[in-house]
Amino acid sequence: GTGSNILSALQDLFWLSKSKVEKQLQIISVLQWVLTFLIMGIACTLILMYILCTDCWAIAALYLAWLVFDWNTPKKGGRRSQWVRNWAIWRYFRDYFPVRLVKTHNLLTTRNYIFGYHPHGIMGLGAFCNFSTEATGVSQKFPGIRPYLATLAGNFRMPILRDYLMSGGICPVNRDSIDYILSKNGSGNAIVIVVGGAAESLNCTPGKNSVTLKNRKGFVKLALRHGADLVPVYSFGENEVYKQVIFEEGSWGRWVQKKFQKHIGFAPCIFHGRGLFSSNTWGLLPYSKPITTVVGEPITIPKIDNPCQKEVDFYHSIYVNSLIKLFDKYKSKFGLPESEVLEVN
Repeated sequence: GTGSNILSALQDLFWLSKSKVEKQLQIISVLQWVLTFLIMGIACTLILMYILCTDCWAIAALYLAWLVFDWNTPKKGGRRSQWVRNWAIWRYFRDYFPVRLVKTHNLLTTRNYIFGYHPHGIMGLGAFCNFSTEATGVSQKFPGIRPYLATLAGNFRMPILRDYLMSGGICPVNRDSIDYILSKNGSGNAIVIVVGGAAESLNCTPGKNSVTLKNRKGFVKLALRHGADLVPVYSFGENEVYKQVIFEEGSWGRWVQKKFQKHIGFAPCIFHGRGLFSSNTWGLLPYSKPITTVVGEPITIPKIDNPCQKEVDFYHSIYVNSLIKLFDKYKSKFGLPESEVLEVN
């Protein structure tokens, strides 16, 4: 009757509204992270400087005093917070794309690990969601393993941003920090290194599966020095969420990018995603494309205090082959044709 029709219409309206609210929360969660990635460090520094010039200068002075006292904490494993890692906002972040973590093998808690994450993408969205939050259940899938996502050390010189990053288990990608975690923090640690770094980000574009790896061997040497097993990790879809202007080698644009990369540690990319209110406009929001991160089989690495180049090259070649096999095994399952080849540069 009429009453049941009205009730049905109201129920449809309720679920539609709920769906819209969910989508808006997903957009907000991703937007806050993008803004954190792009401007939080600079913004917090400027705000702190401004507060020093106001009547509230004592607050900024106290924080700066604390900063000096706490300066080396990022190099000593940081200060992770399970509360922050379990924020509901990260579940909305996960569902926006969505992001998924796939486990292929168990990891022993009696060993330490170096995860090689590929590809970098523009912002490493899959790396952050999977290893710096609990949104995809990394602690449940790998019980007893503590992941540390390594990023630019310069980020930890920025007030407030450094504390925010550490709360997620993020650490500086430098030798001091990695040495401490792998030698003085017990076992069951997994350092996640985005091996291709800034150089790889310059070539990421939708439809392209390439990694910068041939001459990246420092992570292998670190693994040998600490006897930490190497684990190849490939994120299908990482390159699909942003579109980028790719400058050809030898062009002025690529020259500028390489200068920034050499002297500052990151390479400025000209990229765009979708707009805040419409997917048909350009903006900073990534496109909502699936990102599936597959954690491969660990490669057992012996402990060699001073590995020679021949030993580094040997285990590097094993790692490269393992990454290619991982890609080939799962590429068709996650939307790529069987003919797709992983390009190793």
